[in-house]
Amino acid sequence: MNQKKIKERVGLAALNVFFILLCFVTLIPILYALSVSFNGQNSLLSSDFSFIPKQFTLDNYRQVFLGEDIAAWFGNTVLLAASTVALSLSVAIPAAYCFSRRRFPGRRAILKCLVLLNSFPAILSMFAIYRLLRTFGLVNHRIGLILVYTGTMAVFSLWNTKGYFDTIPTEIEEAARIDGAGNLQVVTRIVLPLAKPSIVVTALMVLIYVWNEYIYATTLLTGEQNYTLAAGLYALQATEMSGSWPVFAAASITVSLPVLVIFFLCQKHMTSGLTAGGVKG
Repeated sequence: MNQKKIKERVGLAALNVFFILLCFVTLIPILYALSVSFNGQNSLLSSDFSFIPKQFTLDNYRQVFLGEDIAAWFGNTVLLAASTVALSLSVAIPAAYCFSRRRFPGRRAILKCLVLLNSFPAILSMFAIYRLLRTFGLVNHRIGLILVYTGTMAVFSLWNTKGYFDTIPTEIEEAARIDGAGNLQVVTRIVLPLAKPSIVVTALMVLIYVWNEYIYATTLLTGEQNYTLAAGLYALQATEMSGSWPVFAAASITVSLPVLVIFFLCQKHMTSGLTAGGVKG
């Protein structure tokens, strides 16, 4: 084995060790929360804290499932997330395909305006959105929040899927049309299957946004039965009756598991979907 190969292997091994340590550092907050969730003492920053709980218990998880409205919060969040993902993709995919394949006057100007509108912080438009929804009687109503989420994420979905459509060669579509396929068949049987990684990643990003969104949820919805998981977790810790860090940690771990499972199921699409979605139009 020559000197060059030895250096390459040593460098690769050192790089692997670095990334393993980096991953462990990023996991420390999660491991910390996991340890607190199994702790029988209501302590968070005590001097004798250890990652292995001294008083191991499952009572915190039992309180989450039996003593709080986690099921209602979970149902509200699933409804909002599923509706937002479906509406965002149903609007963004046809628009992205049109912007990718068609050249029409004002195309670039429209795309730039969409990016500009999406670049402003959400808090700046909060008052205007609240007044608009109140005019139509949609405050404290799930439909109003779904419309807000869809309007927020449709632009992101459009740009991400358009970037992937740009990477699909038009020759494939032309060949299909020569074989007798119509425009609808070209899109549904060729383009969409090829764009599946980008669509899956976009749907996952929209899901994560809705799952973790807090500002709109607490402003436009009131009452514990209408809480989303993000709003419910804050209320869980803020309430004197349930102001327990172990219970809060157990609830945080519990509500994170569904998204974590979905993320791992979609992991094979993540690299290609995110990479191709960044292509400039």
